[in-house]
Amino acid sequence: MLNKLRPALGRVLTPIGRAVARTGVSPNAITVIGTAGVLAGALGFFPRGEFFWGTMVITAFVLFDMLDGAVARVTGKISKWGAFLDSTMDRVADAAIFSGLMIGLYRGGQEGLAGVALYCLVAGVVVSYAKARAEGLGYTCNVGIAERAERLIVVLVAAGLDGLGVPFVLALALWALAALSTFTVGQRFAAVRAQALADTASGTDPRPGTDPATGTGTGPGTGPASAARTEPGAGSGPARPEREDEPKGAWRAGRGIRRGGRRGGGRGGARNGGRKPRAERRAERPA
Repeated sequence: MLNKLRPALGRVLTPIGRAVARTGVSPNAITVIGTAGVLAGALGFFPRGEFFWGTMVITAFVLFDMLDGAVARVTGKISKWGAFLDSTMDRVADAAIFSGLMIGLYRGGQEGLAGVALYCLVAGVVVSYAKARAEGLGYTCNVGIAERAERLIVVLVAAGLDGLGVPFVLALALWALAALSTFTVGQRFAAVRAQALADTASGTDPRPGTDPATGTGTGPGTGPASAARTEPGAGSGPARPEREDEPKGAWRAGRGIRRGGRRGGGRGGARNGGRKPRAERRAERPA
């Protein structure tokens, strides 16, 4: 839902990104530094129950990490590798935040709530993976009421307030995130299923390596030549003559007779060496 605010946020971050770009730091370096800071805050403070200070550190580095896109735009260093790195590091940061919360809650004697934090971690991974997999298949999957931005805001605000002593807020936030993340997974499943059924009905296939018009493969081994190579009996011997008047099986029998004749005459003559029978040779011997 908050992704709709990206254009406005980009206008705010662009001047800051331009100032950061003058320092010479690269967008990828910002991504890595931001993720490292989130890891330090989540795994250094949350497991010890210091939720407020952990939230402060994480929030600072999350805001810093948001500058990587602005720096990439103003420097012209937008790349697929940068997008891949940023998305992957976001997953690492999310896992660290919920893992730190889970450990801290478990050590604090709140085993049930620690289990809810673990569920939120798994559900968040599925939400992100569903979108990535759908886009890999050629579908759009931008639906959902609990995307990454919403999950981060809810969990960080709740953790910070819990660190200040506000009761029940973290428990309510985690249970709400668990429910909303589950609902978001269902939304994305439904959206992708609708697109897949529409493609099936129209006979198209959006996957890479297929012809959108026919839904058939366009990669190696999918053309007519490949079909000819795999035709049963291809290349197994001489073709049978196309003679309608020839009795069934006569051609194979003829081949066997001819081969038998060659074996009998040729090999027999070779064994005798062209000599006369033994009885005739004895009769011709001198007395």
